[in-house]
Amino acid sequence: MATLLDGRSLAAALRQELKTKVAELNFTPRLGVILVGQDPASHLYVRLKEQAAQEVGLAVEKILLPTETDFLTIKEKIETFNQRPDIHAILIQLPLPRHLDENEVINVMDPNKDADGFHPRNLQRFLASQPAVTPGVTLGIVKLIESAGQKLSGKKAVLVVNSQEFAQPLVKLLNDRLVQTEVWADGIKSNIKQADIIIVARGRPNTITSVNIKDGAIVIDVGTNKLDQGLVGDVGTEALSERPIYLTPVPGGVGPMTVAMLLWNVYYLASHQLASGSNVPRN
Repeated sequence: MATLLDGRSLAAALRQELKTKVAELNFTPRLGVILVGQDPASHLYVRLKEQAAQEVGLAVEKILLPTETDFLTIKEKIETFNQRPDIHAILIQLPLPRHLDENEVINVMDPNKDADGFHPRNLQRFLASQPAVTPGVTLGIVKLIESAGQKLSGKKAVLVVNSQEFAQPLVKLLNDRLVQTEVWADGIKSNIKQADIIIVARGRPNTITSVNIKDGAIVIDVGTNKLDQGLVGDVGTEALSERPIYLTPVPGGVGPMTVAMLLWNVYYLASHQLASGSNVPRN
């Protein structure tokens, strides 16, 4: 029987810890959110993030823009958040409408306010082991892996992904923990049974269905796919649920942890700005 790595419970504990930290501040960290378009999933994700932020004592200010909004309008909104000392972190909800270049939009952000850690300057600093925000989804995944209670040093990990940008920070954090890591961008290979840790982020249901996975493996399912039967991940859980492995559920695995780490990033950015004097807190 698979052991579920409960992201909801772990995220709740992290939020409670963060709530205590936020209460010790003499100001309220504020997250500025920009949401473009009417995508139902994006609106749901923003509501969940807003609720979680309020739970721990963070403030959220949203700017909602119609789908047809052009780049210059979005740029103006982001720059307003950049300049406001009471906005300590910025979140641009992805994906953006197709006519917008996500990299171009993200580059407008002040990297010192980048809550997701997606700004190229932050990614460069992070990969170079310099102080920088860690992408929330990356840190959330690693904390889920660690929650299995296994010694990570010397283990082998395989990342089955469709994005090198997604994979790079994960490889960095796993290598820091002495985990030998391979990135597979072309799907499953025959030697997957050698992997102690498998992280799947392809955006395709049933990417992994085979029971040809070693006992004790840690399987992290990052996928979210909306089907008629509801939300499912990239891992065929029916094939793996009876195996003696560790497995994240969908929903309830990576998603809650990503939100929790985003909130910690807001706290980190606000605290750093206060310590450096770059922002004067104003409630």
